[in-house]
Amino acid sequence: MDPIKRARRLTWVMIVSGLLMMWPLIAVSSVTAQAEGTFSWWRAVPALIAAGGFTWLYPRIADAILDRRYPTRQVVVAAVLALVAAGAGGADPIGWGFVLVAWLGVAMLGVSIRTLVLQLLGTWVAGVTLALAPGAMALDVSTDRGFLYYALLYGLWCVLLPPSGRIWLLIWRLAMEAHEGRDAHTRLALAEERLRFSRDLHDLVGHQLSAIAVKTELAVRLSGKDAGAARAEMAEVNTLTRKALRELRQAVRGYRELDLAAELNSVEGVLEAAGVRCETRLPYRELPDGVAPVFAYAVREAVTNVLKHSVATFCRITIRFTDEEAELEVRNDGAVERQSEEPGSGLAGLRERLAAAGGKVSAQPAGDGEFVLNAVVSLPIRG
Repeated sequence: MDPIKRARRLTWVMIVSGLLMMWPLIAVSSVTAQAEGTFSWWRAVPALIAAGGFTWLYPRIADAILDRRYPTRQVVVAAVLALVAAGAGGADPIGWGFVLVAWLGVAMLGVSIRTLVLQLLGTWVAGVTLALAPGAMALDVSTDRGFLYYALLYGLWCVLLPPSGRIWLLIWRLAMEAHEGRDAHTRLALAEERLRFSRDLHDLVGHQLSAIAVKTELAVRLSGKDAGAARAEMAEVNTLTRKALRELRQAVRGYRELDLAAELNSVEGVLEAAGVRCETRLPYRELPDGVAPVFAYAVREAVTNVLKHSVATFCRITIRFTDEEAELEVRNDGAVERQSEEPGSGLAGLRERLAAAGGKVSAQPAGDGEFVLNAVVSLPIRG
């Protein structure tokens, strides 16, 4: 299950847990009252109907509040039902009176401090008043209890139990904000990466295209005066065009030499922005000739897959080499079933690039929910 959905379900369960306490308390107090001869069916029936309606509304109110909506009308109806159930049942705080406390537990979610204080006081006053009203012991235990008992017990219920729901709601909203912030940071990081690539592409072919435009204009002006000079300019235009086309193809296919250090800094920033902790383990010696550009592209492709196809929380990039070979390992903890399907064009292209340099690539789950991309090239690199 998605972590956000799981967090929402847990928060919802904790909020509606007041119902799980309410009904056992009602059942125990009613059975006790019946054993003592104070139970009255003509009051039990409306109390049960009101409690049933309250139970039906309760989870719907919780859902609305989790969706950042405060259903005022439903909260008011639930308050009326809670008052009817508590008043008809006897309003003992460890019996039918707990319906009032359960209402407070959901009504106080998402309201201001001022409203919260008013709800607390209102619930306390209503509970104590109904409990001390004449004939209040109709469905609860018949032992005569005074004001101090009801005041203290309702006070404890109101102060200790309902605020826990506000804590759970706060945790849920913080989780949602963190999730939304992570998505926003990921989109921003990817947008910055696309901007960087477009800037690199412009720098790569921009000079040649500008030179082509200038020389073409010059050749047009010279064509009527000096045909030889015009042909020479057009020959240079042809040379520049071929060079620009070659470099453009290299950039699109990923053959343009990348800077490994810059690439590592870039992917680390992208991962951290996406909420993925990044760790790099690099050799203390300078890499052999030709290794850095090959591994730079592999790092870019591997991290792209981490962002697109996994639910990782950490990614570790390790580079090591000996006299015979150099190895790159990109390990993350976000392996999903989708990664075992047919590989995409990015991974296939990476294999082709490593093969051209005399290397090989493997990408597969490593157990314990981890996924590992491993790239190895023999030294010295050919090509």
